[in-house]
Amino acid sequence: MPPLAGLRIVEVEGLGPAPFAAMMLAEMGAEVIVIHRKGGTPPPGLEAGNPLDRGKRSIALDLKDAGDAGFARRLIGTADGLIEGFRPGVMERLGLGPEVLRADTPRLVYGRMTGWGQDGPRAARAGHDLNYLSLSGALHYAGLPGDAPFPPPTLLGDIGGGALYLVAGMLSGLLQAQRTGEGCVVDAAIVDGAAHMMGLLASLPLSMTRGQSLLDGPHWSRAYASADGRFVTVQCLEPKFYALFLERMGLEGDAEFAEGQFDRAAWPGLSARLAEIFAGAPQAHWAKLFEGSDACVAPVLSPEEAARDPHMAARGSWRVRDGRPEPAPAPRFGPVPDGLPIPGRDGDGAALRAEIDGSDPDGALPN
Repeated sequence: MPPLAGLRIVEVEGLGPAPFAAMMLAEMGAEVIVIHRKGGTPPPGLEAGNPLDRGKRSIALDLKDAGDAGFARRLIGTADGLIEGFRPGVMERLGLGPEVLRADTPRLVYGRMTGWGQDGPRAARAGHDLNYLSLSGALHYAGLPGDAPFPPPTLLGDIGGGALYLVAGMLSGLLQAQRTGEGCVVDAAIVDGAAHMMGLLASLPLSMTRGQSLLDGPHWSRAYASADGRFVTVQCLEPKFYALFLERMGLEGDAEFAEGQFDRAAWPGLSARLAEIFAGAPQAHWAKLFEGSDACVAPVLSPEEAARDPHMAARGSWRVRDGRPEPAPAPRFGPVPDGLPIPGRDGDGAALRAEIDGSDPDGALPN
């Protein structure tokens, strides 16, 4: 049985990290009901369904309509948790704020996903992934010295600092509610999560100057271009792995490399030498050279290529739906379910109306 079986989560349709977090809870076995906007249209290319809705049920409501908002309130009253991703104050103006809903249902865990948080000088302002990362300090190491910082889009902020922290908060709140009968409000802000993720770096003896830490400055911790314009990553931090790297590269007898692993003054020159070496052969050559090695070297693959990689294919980490690569659920609690269905917008509306209010599935919503 999935670990969250028997729990019901209501998600109010939003963008980015909130639906991603709700998708993860659905993959863990929770019944997730997404309230889609009535009359809303899916983004171009996702007419057949948004992959972030997989495993969920869907009902379309206009939360600015008193009747629909009332139904949403009754639906949320049957739930263990709620997820919303609006700016602070929006749900309150709809009559669906945490004070109202938790008065109805004290056990409710009310998850709020924002960029800046529920309070603070920027709370009401717009922003996006890159803005949150830059202000939180997490963008500081994203890129080589001299280059403009730029992390993989959405992964560090929206997903890492946002969705995953919301999931952790929801799970903690649900445990508390089961133990005490009292829910809570989860204030998940991307700036908080992104700053918190810097905790590991802060625990290491690293320089805070870009290009001078053990993870963003050395020749053994970066990506190199190969002859065909593809890239290869190297990150052999531990001396034993660095020794294996030099051996595979035929550099074990080179004193400059052998003695320069932790010599900051030597890093720029050694990086330039490795760049020249890697540029002399295509990516496939380097991938084959380091296959089966603990030298901590890997090719940079696209999602389509990753799906075909022997390791990723053996784990089934990528699937294909309608010709598009789609990541499999994670983490795993046993066999990974194959192809969780994506609901059509309002595909479960009639059933949910009948379930909550006992109304005629073909009739109007009761007041």
